[in-house]
Amino acid sequence: MMIGLENEYSRINSTELFTFLKNKSEHEITFTGTTQSYCVGIIDIVNSTAITAKLTNGKMCEYYSIFLNAMSKIAKAYGATVIKNLGDSLLYYFPRTIDAIDKQSFVDALECGLAMIESRNVINQIMSECHLPTFDFRVSADYGAVSIASSPRSPAEDMFGPTVNLCSKINGTARPNSVVIGGDLHIIVKSFKHYEFGIIGAYMLGLKLDYPVYTVCRTTIPKEWF
Repeated sequence: MMIGLENEYSRINSTELFTFLKNKSEHEITFTGTTQSYCVGIIDIVNSTAITAKLTNGKMCEYYSIFLNAMSKIAKAYGATVIKNLGDSLLYYFPRTIDAIDKQSFVDALECGLAMIESRNVINQIMSECHLPTFDFRVSADYGAVSIASSPRSPAEDMFGPTVNLCSKINGTARPNSVVIGGDLHIIVKSFKHYEFGIIGAYMLGLKLDYPVYTVCRTTIPKEWF
């Protein structure tokens, strides 16, 4: 027996919804049916809810606009594709990291996160000039399988899967104004010169083994990366 959706305020009833779900050709969101492995990243403002609660709507929009546009600019400079913003955070991925063939692309991913953190003083200077609060933020990155989704009404892609979920969850383990990476990405980049990786703990997955998380910092200005 189907759960009834009908009442005097309903815009759709259970029969219509059932028919819609059965007819997959009408679905708004479609998946390619394949998964590929990429490096994904998320940058998130620390404590933005409390900060923006004190702003007018116009100032709040300006606040987010400065942050998101600055981070998008940096991400694209390092070869990333921006997927979407999630309120006060930005999701992006690095197409060249597909299947971990191009090692240089992973340098770009690390450098992108570090460049975002290093841009903080410049962005906060702009915030101050606009009479807006300054902020701190966190960057997380990981590597693994993702699924790409698209909509016939939008040229933009969306991305789903455990790698995206993990990248989002480990973001909260980072100290303000720092970069963290997940264990799967660490396996690929741990031998890279000019970086230092420090274990900061493990994210509790509820599985037999917990997922390790590492900090990233640059140790030298490189002449060569490998």
